[in-house]
Amino acid sequence: MKLLSVNIGRPRANPWKGLSRTGIDKRPVAGPVAVTAPGPKGTGAVGLAGDRVYDVKHHGGADQAVYAYAREDLDGWQAELGRPLANGMFGENLTTLGLDVNGALIGERWRIGADVVLEVSCARIPCATFQGRLGREGWIRRFTQAALPGAYLRVIEPGVIRAADPVEIVHRPDHEVTVALVFRAMTLEGELLPRLLAADALPEEGKELARRRTSG
Repeated sequence: MKLLSVNIGRPRANPWKGLSRTGIDKRPVAGPVAVTAPGPKGTGAVGLAGDRVYDVKHHGGADQAVYAYAREDLDGWQAELGRPLANGMFGENLTTLGLDVNGALIGERWRIGADVVLEVSCARIPCATFQGRLGREGWIRRFTQAALPGAYLRVIEPGVIRAADPVEIVHRPDHEVTVALVFRAMTLEGELLPRLLAADALPEEGKELARRRTSG
């Protein structure tokens, strides 16, 4: 298991969401990249130096510090879409190889390189910017149906990462709440929401949604 690339966003206009800028246009970078905890949502800060988000209401902050997507899943989409998908095309900071990103458990921890430890926190929910980036009508619906969302991670131990760094799973919690399960529960299968409460590391917004479904 390793990083194929570390990807940083280039600010560009965002005509798809009524915002002046978006950071979804991420490109692989050479050399080391510092990783730190960005603090609470609302500032635009994320975990990788040189990157940021512009939709500060919905993105960024501690629980969405880093976004990872598997190269294997990109390859599957590449075949379906009939076009090449470069590392970073889905807006991911980390393009991985050999790691089951969507099967990762909420609260699972990955050591990357010598220093950095990241914790799986939640699933990525697609938005209009993502659909605009792909330039494909109905993309949000198709992405949702596939339930291959990729994982957001929070920073537990800061440090430096680079392409080709090994990834090691150093902790797996004692529950069965995967990234894919969270995504399905929060999109097309709301009846799954009560199951999410088994994951202590789920962000508070997700827990509250699950509690409301359980109490209702």
